[in-house]
Amino acid sequence: MKLYGHAMSSASYRVRIALALKGLQVSTVLLDLRAGEQTLEQYLQVNSQGLVPALALDDGTVLTQSVAIIEYLDEVHPDPPLLPGNHAARARVRSLAQSIACDVHPLNNLRVLRYLENQLHQDRAARDIWYCHWIQLGFDAVERRLAGDPATGRFCHGDSPTLADVCLVPQVANARRFAVDLGPYPRIVAIDAACRELPQFQRAAPDRQG
Repeated sequence: MKLYGHAMSSASYRVRIALALKGLQVSTVLLDLRAGEQTLEQYLQVNSQGLVPALALDDGTVLTQSVAIIEYLDEVHPDPPLLPGNHAARARVRSLAQSIACDVHPLNNLRVLRYLENQLHQDRAARDIWYCHWIQLGFDAVERRLAGDPATGRFCHGDSPTLADVCLVPQVANARRFAVDLGPYPRIVAIDAACRELPQFQRAAPDRQG
């Protein structure tokens, strides 16, 4: 398998965590997103959206969208599971994951930030206010859910990592990069710390990429 991504891309980071948790080895192609390599025709033939990550399977099939890739990996390589066995528990984990992957991250990815600066002529300070606002709004809701639900354990759901943790950790890393105050989110911070104690999460971190 070959993973197309970027070290700082949180969506790529999610897939790297999942691959590490599954113990799967892939070759990696790191694209320079700031230089626009994701928009070149060579990569558009891999992923017509011009986004990362993309996972090329051994048979040539290309998977896109990080959560879809992770669920594929979980189905094909079910040990350790990233989704619980119970129907309602799976829905809870997916809901937490999508709160970040669908409601927070898309508003703060590189192409949105560039549009704010280049087309809407917002300065960097305004861009950063935008970025922090959407993280805080999302984390307010996630923190309430985690703190108020007995299904929360050492991790987002129970005492082993799930898809929810795989999505949470990269978003916390982004929040720290933009100096978001994490004081109001003690449960999120504790879960992030528990995840980052694991060698699989450590290997997937942006600063460990070539």
